[in-house]
Amino acid sequence: MTASQPATIMPTKYWHQLEDGRIQCDLCPRYCTLQEGQQGLCFVRGRLQDQIVLTTYGRSSGFCVDPIEKKPLNHFLPGTSVLSFGTAGCNLSCKFCQNWDMSKSRQMDTLADEASPETIARAAEKLGCRSVAYTYNDPVIFHEYAIDVAQACREQGIKSVAVTAGYVCAEPREEFYRYMDAANVDLKGFTERFYKQICGGSLQPVLDTLVYIKHHTNVWLEITTLVIPGENDSEAEIERLTQWVVEHLGPDVPIHFSAFHPDYKMLDKPATSPATLAMARKIAMKNGIRYAYTGNVQDEEGGSTYCHHCHEKLIGRDWYELREWNVTEDGACRFCRTPCAGMFESQPGHWGARRVPIVLSQFR
Repeated sequence: MTASQPATIMPTKYWHQLEDGRIQCDLCPRYCTLQEGQQGLCFVRGRLQDQIVLTTYGRSSGFCVDPIEKKPLNHFLPGTSVLSFGTAGCNLSCKFCQNWDMSKSRQMDTLADEASPETIARAAEKLGCRSVAYTYNDPVIFHEYAIDVAQACREQGIKSVAVTAGYVCAEPREEFYRYMDAANVDLKGFTERFYKQICGGSLQPVLDTLVYIKHHTNVWLEITTLVIPGENDSEAEIERLTQWVVEHLGPDVPIHFSAFHPDYKMLDKPATSPATLAMARKIAMKNGIRYAYTGNVQDEEGGSTYCHHCHEKLIGRDWYELREWNVTEDGACRFCRTPCAGMFESQPGHWGARRVPIVLSQFR
């Protein structure tokens, strides 16, 4: 970065020059090829002075303290608070995007708050947050900023959580997850048609990311599938998806089946029925997934955690409120002593369902 460039412009390293003079971005499988001054589909990475730069370093679309269960993560420090933030832009183009006002924005005005990595870590510590979540849009596209924040947080004993679609290339993926402690990956569907026509992407890179996180890192992994009527909600697709998870990731990776509501470019679809979510959860458990959840609906049974051995309730949840706790200090079932997969502490947090917007300037 030169002295004449704003502090929000950050040089990147995942790109290469093509023979025709264009530069190819190698961060994600979209492989945008750019002329001078052009932006990639993500809006926040572009070509400037014959290199690919991140244009939103240190700028956010807002900060909020959430329950960790809202990410959703049910097996990672339950009951604790997490400082959540994102930026503008996204490297997919999902027609059903629930955060389209931020992820699809081309306007820098969307980036309402500025914060250095050190300020974010300081804010999380002062606010009593056990973790920081890179969310709302996909942290893959603000790769350099997310890693710097994660490093600053690690120095303060604060964990890092990636909420992501998993659409990233192998080399930047390896660097990124070196600094993450937990991830919730959107497995948006289980057909190439769905990814291509509805999301503007491809399924296999996401599956590769899931396998990488589970088998090549120590990052705690959970999965979310937003169940959309008429698109990815058939019993046959849920069968294939959950069978793949058990075969390639194992039975201990929790999966959340979340209800769709009409939004963005998919206003013609009805909201997902609770019965459809219950069906997906039932299929997942039949296929061997030990921790299957329903989300975006009030469903105490579908939101609670049960021992896969004795079937007693380990963590009772009402939305994001913890109502019951039967996990021992070492993360096992209080009734039969069977271990429960996850990252638990001796006592759960008590943040509850609160959602508190934060202005970072008070922590600078």
